[in-house]
Amino acid sequence: MDAASAVTRPILVGAVAYDPKVVSIWEGFKTYFEKAAIELDYVLYSNYDSLVNALLHEHIDVAWNSPLAWVHAQLRSRQSCQALVMRDTDRDLTSKIIIRKGAGIRTPADLEGKTIAVGAIDSPQATLIPLEFLSKAGVVPGRNCRVVYHNVMVGKHGDHLGGEREAARALHAGAVDAACILDGNYTLFVNEGTLDPGSTEILASTPPYDHCNFTARNTLPSHVNESFSRTLLGMSLQDPVARPFMEMEGLTRWMPGRTSGYAQLEDAVRRGRMFDKAAALAS
Repeated sequence: MDAASAVTRPILVGAVAYDPKVVSIWEGFKTYFEKAAIELDYVLYSNYDSLVNALLHEHIDVAWNSPLAWVHAQLRSRQSCQALVMRDTDRDLTSKIIIRKGAGIRTPADLEGKTIAVGAIDSPQATLIPLEFLSKAGVVPGRNCRVVYHNVMVGKHGDHLGGEREAARALHAGAVDAACILDGNYTLFVNEGTLDPGSTEILASTPPYDHCNFTARNTLPSHVNESFSRTLLGMSLQDPVARPFMEMEGLTRWMPGRTSGYAQLEDAVRRGRMFDKAAALAS
């Protein structure tokens, strides 16, 4: 997109519609940006592959990317994307390996020969990152352990609780020996009764990693980048216009984007040979 066209039309942001509330969230974004005298519009996609395609073909200016979509975009663009802004709640997450108490499993290595429940095959937090963590501990899927995937809403990169909840239910039912879930969801599943805190416990936690970010091509005009990022970073929960959709989006403040928190996911993508065609293009 050239600078002239960027001046004469709204900033166009793409996102994935993983839940009906996404429409309300983006209508809130539009209203907030209008209040700041900046035109913004959005396009919703059914999956992250379509979103990444739209970004790389410059059909949109900015993509609200999952961590896996960020890695995919970077591979396909030969590292020509930038992370503009992320939520405070996107930083320093962990995934938990949950087991049943009294199962005789004391370390991740003890899961060798066991059955592990995970989320959807494309979920960074409930599948890719925890399985990479276990692989580095010597417990390698398909080699010395069995993995049961819960492929709910594949294409949406785990931006929902479906697959993780099914993995937790499988552990609760005794169908598997361990389950992989996002850190915050362990508390949620305990509170809602999906997991029993009296019969389950955390075996291990992955190192911290980062989640979503607003991604743009390096070719995005600097004034578009600056106005978009500055407006987001200026949002506050004290603003009655911003507060409802900030709460729906699960953050207390926006922070500058960073890329240091994606190394574990990048390792998982390489180990699992995901996006081989994209990697070939980038080589």
